[in-house]
Amino acid sequence: MEAKKRMNQIDAALLQKMLIGGAKRLEAHKEYINELNVFPVPDGDTGTNMTMTALAAVKEVANTPEVTIKEVTRGLSSGSLRGARGNSGVILSQLFRGFYKGVKNEEVLTTETVALGFKNAVDTAYKAVMKPKEGTILTVAKVTAEKAVRCARTTDDFEKFAEIVMKEANAILKQTPEMLPVLKEAGVVDSGGQGLVEFLSGTVDVLRGKEVDLSAVPKASKQPAVSEQPVSEEDIKFGYCTEFIVMTKKELTQKEEQEFKAFLTGIGDSIVVVADEEIVKVHVHTNHPGKAIEKGLSYGELTNMKIDNMREEHRERLGLDTKEDSSVNEEQAEEPRKGYGFVAVSIGDGMNEIFRSLGVDYLIEGGQTMNPSTEDMLNAIEKVHADTVFVLPNNKNIILAATQAQSLIEDKKVVIIPTTTVPQGLSAIIGFEPEQDAETNEENMKDIIEFVKTGEVTYAVRNTSVNGMEIKIDDIMGIDDEGIKKVGASVPDVTLELLDQMVDEDSELICIYYGQDTTKEQAEALLEQAEEAYPDCDVQLEYGGQPIYYFLLSVE
Repeated sequence: MEAKKRMNQIDAALLQKMLIGGAKRLEAHKEYINELNVFPVPDGDTGTNMTMTALAAVKEVANTPEVTIKEVTRGLSSGSLRGARGNSGVILSQLFRGFYKGVKNEEVLTTETVALGFKNAVDTAYKAVMKPKEGTILTVAKVTAEKAVRCARTTDDFEKFAEIVMKEANAILKQTPEMLPVLKEAGVVDSGGQGLVEFLSGTVDVLRGKEVDLSAVPKASKQPAVSEQPVSEEDIKFGYCTEFIVMTKKELTQKEEQEFKAFLTGIGDSIVVVADEEIVKVHVHTNHPGKAIEKGLSYGELTNMKIDNMREEHRERLGLDTKEDSSVNEEQAEEPRKGYGFVAVSIGDGMNEIFRSLGVDYLIEGGQTMNPSTEDMLNAIEKVHADTVFVLPNNKNIILAATQAQSLIEDKKVVIIPTTTVPQGLSAIIGFEPEQDAETNEENMKDIIEFVKTGEVTYAVRNTSVNGMEIKIDDIMGIDDEGIKKVGASVPDVTLELLDQMVDEDSELICIYYGQDTTKEQAEALLEQAEEAYPDCDVQLEYGGQPIYYFLLSVE
């Protein structure tokens, strides 16, 4: 019987299939990963976020112009960078980015170069997280990479290497509850770590012979809706959304990159320039797309060129005949930007209306049940015609994606106010003072959110134990900024008990936002009880329209 041939290298074509296999396996297990969420709330989304990040990455992997190690891993990096959603997705994108940087100069991959790529991936991801926490996806990645480095010294056989490394990955995943007590109490492993193990398992499946159809790359799920204030055609100062990629003969120097950005700033706005060794991604809104293209040609060959007439698209959205009003002056003079603008993440028609009434220029509807991606953030920021754009993520799982978008914007100042809840976002924008400069407002708004206590009332989706409390499916839960505090059978009772936990002698204002599953009559009955219980506080009731949460509360 003929012995099985040893596999001691991976070429670009196989790597391409392996990465797609990883994303497909992650997608197949996303609901299981979602269920590993420590808190039994009905919006656990780690699996969804990681899957959508991976699908954005492999879409570029599958459509790379050249099937080389460099181009395949570059697609993995750049696709995940813009498609990253939630903390888990951003960390995954940084792992991909680090792997790309570690292996991009290889013609084929060996166990040694893969191990070094893993190590570089971990180093990059740890640097991207402000306060790395052990017992998470980062720990799973780190221990797996360390094992890979040791294993590569003893074998060049990829199947043996993969078996040993995956055994270590699964072992460290099982140990995560011992590192984080909250995981142990809930009886689950870390969801982000599980997602990483699923992705790696999918790549190994292909390595061992599982077939992957390159033409059937899974499509990403529905994108969060981006909602803007009504805009007139006259507000579109630069009519052409121009995008292209420059394939440079050599890496741009820092001076050349700055000159390119300065040139684009002179002919338009909404500028994003991402330079990465021999490729430069360009996005600009301009009235002179030809000038942008000519400038790009001075640095190298162009590919993926796309020019959209935004005025024409606007007329189509309004249902107007695009042949009419063809005399629109494409060369109309640019009006000056306003000083400040706002982008906020929101969910629920009532909350959206409140944010609009407070002057938010662009709303990204997503929040907890559908975290917006880095690209969603970029698109929203680009639409705001202001020198300084304040971003209110309103969810702790969105701050990293917002920060990643901030690093890609070149033509305006972007300020991230680290709001972790919608009530914090509302308080922050109410505290904005237009006569103050950006730095003063940033400091003031950050101070304001420190004094906003937030509460949420929802239902449990599974049986678990959290903070010493036994929770059964369909129990009503009261959650504050520190975690689950109250559990019961009655929405009004749990809400009032949670409020009692939040209100103290210094409290002055209580805001109650009722959701889409709560009637106005139920909300008004709760208002009466709260007013009676806290006569020294101003108690306000607003319709939020948020799904999943019966009530959102804020106490200041």
